[in-house]
Amino acid sequence: MPVIKTTSLRDLKTRVNIHDVVARVVALKPAGGGRFKGLCPFHSEKTPSFNVSADKGFYKCFGCGKAGDILNFVMETEGLQFTEAVEALAQRFNITLEYEEGSGGPTKETRSLRQEIFDIHDLATEYYRQAFLAQTPHGEFIRNYWENNRKFTAEIGDEFKIGFAPTEDSGLAAALLKRKFSEDALRQCGLFFTRDGAVLTHHTMRPRFRGRLMIPIRDHQGRVVAFTARQLELTPKDDASHEAKYVNSPETPIFTKSNLLFNLDRARSHVADGKPFVLVEGQLDSLRCWSVGLKTAIAPQGTSITEGQLALLRRYHPTVECFFDSDSAGQKAALRFLPMALKAGLEVRFLMLAGAEKLDPDLLFLERGLAAYEEVRKSSLSAMDFACRSLLPNISGASAEQKSRAATALFEIIAQTDSNVARMSFLGEIAGLLRVPPGSLERDLQSYLAKNANSRFAPANNAKPAGAPARAAANPNDSRGKATETHLLFLCLHHERLLRALATQLPHEWIDSSHISGRLLDRVLAEVSHGDWLGRESLEQLIETEEEKTLIASLLFEVVDDDGLAKIANEGMRALQRRFLEPRQRQIELEIASKGSNGDSDLLSLLKQRAEITRQLLNPLKLSLDF
Repeated sequence: MPVIKTTSLRDLKTRVNIHDVVARVVALKPAGGGRFKGLCPFHSEKTPSFNVSADKGFYKCFGCGKAGDILNFVMETEGLQFTEAVEALAQRFNITLEYEEGSGGPTKETRSLRQEIFDIHDLATEYYRQAFLAQTPHGEFIRNYWENNRKFTAEIGDEFKIGFAPTEDSGLAAALLKRKFSEDALRQCGLFFTRDGAVLTHHTMRPRFRGRLMIPIRDHQGRVVAFTARQLELTPKDDASHEAKYVNSPETPIFTKSNLLFNLDRARSHVADGKPFVLVEGQLDSLRCWSVGLKTAIAPQGTSITEGQLALLRRYHPTVECFFDSDSAGQKAALRFLPMALKAGLEVRFLMLAGAEKLDPDLLFLERGLAAYEEVRKSSLSAMDFACRSLLPNISGASAEQKSRAATALFEIIAQTDSNVARMSFLGEIAGLLRVPPGSLERDLQSYLAKNANSRFAPANNAKPAGAPARAAANPNDSRGKATETHLLFLCLHHERLLRALATQLPHEWIDSSHISGRLLDRVLAEVSHGDWLGRESLEQLIETEEEKTLIASLLFEVVDDDGLAKIANEGMRALQRRFLEPRQRQIELEIASKGSNGDSDLLSLLKQRAEITRQLLNPLKLSLDF
């Protein structure tokens, strides 16, 4: 395994701002003092508790406790090992790495399976793109289909790298074999059908996609991870999925369709106040929106929307406009989507066409352009208005029993929100829409919630807050001694001159290394004493456990007060001194008492030791600081 030089690691951390790394995954907003906040990518939340310090190069979630630096973040969010994360960041930010002599650089054999599959998809994207552009009969056919049948411009095709999978071709397999990708990567990339046990050649690797329009699917960081393939007249009759209009890549080590949304990598950069996400049903609907200037459109990957996808959206913007086809299937999909959106903490509106006009988003925007978006927004419905109309189309003629059944279905939806304010607001709107007394509706809701308290529809705010027991149990385990080392470590991390003073003047044996704070303080001070301290960039090399990493991040995010630093540090020194000397003083007192008044040499020695300890306690060590 190649070993990256420490100087290269330090250079990478110095040159790459953690904000630029995290912002690819989390929508960050300034929080003052060089800090940023956003929704945590490691657990589901609706109130931002994920903090990033651009100055200190650390992140910390005060909800789930996850913490670390740029390398930890990439390792956690991209599933990479340490060396892979370093190499991925270096490639992303165009930084050249140096390796220890004799260890070599990264080879095909040492690359991770995931990285190989990413590379395979990059090559496949370019291969399909060149087939789309080829000056051949099939190339002319696919370009004509794209521009004349689907009415997309060549520029959109180039921007999204739209491609074509040749009908009968082993060129892609041959190109990948020539690049010497591993057998595991070629078998698991999802682009080929292979037989177990068969030697991989361009003849035994049968293309999964043949004679189809190829739409690259990117993750939210912009990397191609899969393809959607659209059926054409050229699709061979012997294709296993010939009758399927759309065929998607299977799930692979880099692609889980329920966790991705098409075009999110681009759309997330365009959402803002008044510019929410627009959720459409298919990739081509999303491309149509993009082509007319609606840059916030996204689509699920050919399946029903999932909670994971909605949680991903919530990281970037709290509002979604749902614009599904106005046919029965589209409206049912929208109704299934609503309770999950409320559970994710999203505010939802449904875009509708005025009157009985039935058009899908693709045709609507093709015919009317961006102006159509403002038109449908004027007729948009709130979440409850849409749900009421879907469940009870003829509200004015509905019977009491029909209204009761509709109300129960609506209770099931609004029970998904954990906000009592939102729930009561929804209830008031439902009362007006169903034309029933609000009080009666509220009593029915309470009855429904009580009856379903243990079901999957139980209100989220009845559950015990995640993490509460851990927080409650944290304090009893933190002794006063631990707090002293923790406080001194905090001062060291924030004040370089104080750190160097402690390293030269705090006796090593005073530090209790039986707990995390003491071990870290001891390591940091030793690093300074030996001349190896290179600033906070050195911390990564000193941290050995997840608990240590979390503690460091927590201390870095604490508020710093520069007043009375010398006094605070000296109080900590005195506490360590007393803790170290007083037990020894008590032991000497016992030994003196046991010897009586005999004036032997041992007694005199003990008396001298007691006097010296007393002197030290009366005249505690003081740091020499120049602030």
